[in-house]
Amino acid sequence: MDRLSLNQYREMVDGIIEFKKTNGEMPQFAIVDGCKIEKQNYIDMIERVNKFILEMGRNPRSVDIES
Repeated sequence: MDRLSLNQYREMVDGIIEFKKTNGEMPQFAIVDGCKIEKQNYIDMIERVNKFILEMGRNPRSVDIES
């Protein structure tokens, strides 16, 4: 899997937030539809999506897992 749809991305972020609320720290990885995404990759994805939203004024249609 090279990229996530917007829905898959949102589900991943929701899972990360829930994990942090429960455990007090970010998970070492996220799993989306059987694909393991390492912490540094999902942090990079979140940063790129936030930058995209600020610059373009809308959500992306999909998000590449690696930049």
